[in-house]
Amino acid sequence: MPSNTLTIACAKGYLWHQAMAYLHGLGFHFDNDLNESRQLSTIDTSGRIQLFKVRPWDVPVYVEEGAADIGIVGKDVLLEQSSDVMELLDLKFGGCRLVLAGPPETKHAYLEHNIRVATKYQASTLRYFQHKSIRCIPIKLYGAMELAPVTGVADIICDLSASGQTLKDNGLIEYDTVFESTARLVANRASMMTRYEDILAIYTGIREQLPAE
Repeated sequence: MPSNTLTIACAKGYLWHQAMAYLHGLGFHFDNDLNESRQLSTIDTSGRIQLFKVRPWDVPVYVEEGAADIGIVGKDVLLEQSSDVMELLDLKFGGCRLVLAGPPETKHAYLEHNIRVATKYQASTLRYFQHKSIRCIPIKLYGAMELAPVTGVADIICDLSASGQTLKDNGLIEYDTVFESTARLVANRASMMTRYEDILAIYTGIREQLPAE
């Protein structure tokens, strides 16, 4: 890899396709489509950028530690991890909300002490309830969150929702929104000094592709 190659960590999954569209719009092209491959990195045909495909929760780590100069990741991950990266741009896609939800009959009592909350967003959940001076018990789960209230694992859940349909399909309703999230362009703090012009070119090129508000 040439020493002047800019490294980009991108979250795989639902953010990947739009992120790639923006990179293609900047004139970057890849012989290998990582979305259809088990390979985790590729260099564009011009040798200007190296792209890493990583789990969303790992993107801030790669950027913060300097393994990647910049990254594309959801705001939800940044808020949950309190990541020490520079947030450059709201990319306006991948919109979702972190919501509190549960059975309709529990809504009137969810702000009571020792409420059990199933979530993988423990830090964000604790901050929400601490702000309201409520003591909660977070229960770490990584999937099938909607089953937790039904099975008695937890009283309510705190999870991402885009349309709310999955909640509805499982007999749950939204109680409150903790925060809203979209994809963000982030940068390593040291790279912003050493690779400023290269990062600025990416920032400017993507910003010009964003839909008008």
